[in-house]
Amino acid sequence: MFGYRVPAPDEAMLISGGRRWRGGAPFRVVVGHGSFVFPLFRRARYLTLAMQESEVAESCVTRQGISLNVRAVIAFKVGNDDESIVNAGQRFLSDQDQMGTLTGRIFAGHLRSIIGSMTVEEIVTERQKLAVEVLDGSKEEMAKIGLIVDALQIQSIDDQNSGYIDAMAAPHRAAIQRQAKIAQAQANQASAEAEQESNRKQAEYARQTAVVQAQYKAEVDKAQAESAQVGPLTQAQSQMGVINAQADLANRQAELRQRQLVAEVIRPAEAEADKVRILAQADAERIRIQAAAAASHDRVALDRMLIDQLPQIVKEAANGLAGANVNVLNGAEGLGELTAGLVAQGLTILDSVKRNLAASPTAGSGAPDGEDDDGEVAAPRALSSGSPDGESIR
Repeated sequence: MFGYRVPAPDEAMLISGGRRWRGGAPFRVVVGHGSFVFPLFRRARYLTLAMQESEVAESCVTRQGISLNVRAVIAFKVGNDDESIVNAGQRFLSDQDQMGTLTGRIFAGHLRSIIGSMTVEEIVTERQKLAVEVLDGSKEEMAKIGLIVDALQIQSIDDQNSGYIDAMAAPHRAAIQRQAKIAQAQANQASAEAEQESNRKQAEYARQTAVVQAQYKAEVDKAQAESAQVGPLTQAQSQMGVINAQADLANRQAELRQRQLVAEVIRPAEAEADKVRILAQADAERIRIQAAAAASHDRVALDRMLIDQLPQIVKEAANGLAGANVNVLNGAEGLGELTAGLVAQGLTILDSVKRNLAASPTAGSGAPDGEDDDGEVAAPRALSSGSPDGESIR
């Protein structure tokens, strides 16, 4: 719109012309909004409200007489209130670059003054105190020209190669170096201890690993050995079973052969021996009877007949014994008892015949020779008292 002006957000519009403004100011201050400026009657100028900076590099002498080069940076701007804007506008509106130059000169003077009242140690160690005192000393002068300081930063302090700051820092540097060496030594010791601990743990782990591997290897070797022995052991057990079976078979065959030998050789031989013994006994009895018959003249004929029959009777009994399937329960003793029984039976028969003949009133006129009163032969009847099947008489 014609004649309407609006200042930038970081500017103050100064409208001059016409009557005097409030407070006797030569111009009206407009900030943050627009205003009509009538041509030919009013004139609008702009004053920056933006932040500005100024650098200060000044050679100062301390209270100890030591020269120091001090560099500082000042951040400042025009104040936001109308009074500050009016004061700054009256001084810098035509040449706003002069604000930085004038600010630097003001701070340089205050910096020299304050450093002159301090020692190098205080300046070096208490830079913030120096900055605060400089700000406090320049605040009134800066307000008069409409400026405010936002920050003051001491950038560097140099003793112009006099060595004072270095000498002052030497004990601290030595202490720091000593502490650094101690820390480095401690770090090296800790590192060595850590390395030794790591090596010890690695060695322990390696030892445990070796032990476990040896145990595993021993178990594997044992299992392999047992596995290798299973085949021969099984084969040996099988062979032992075969040998035991063969031994049992040999024992059974020996027992069977022994039984066969007893049945085929020993028992026939014993039977033959008993036969010979029975015949010998019968012959001896015959001789005895013959002798007895010779002593008794009246019975010569009868005794002769009996004597003649007795060997035949005993022979028949012996033949029956030889051909019989006799089972002797108690071995040779039983066989001897059987033979003795046969001989005793023969003698009993003979005695029975003698008693019968002696009891008969007509011994010579009785039954024929070899027969009793019933017409039966005595010897066969006496033999028939044995086992009909040829078994043992016992």
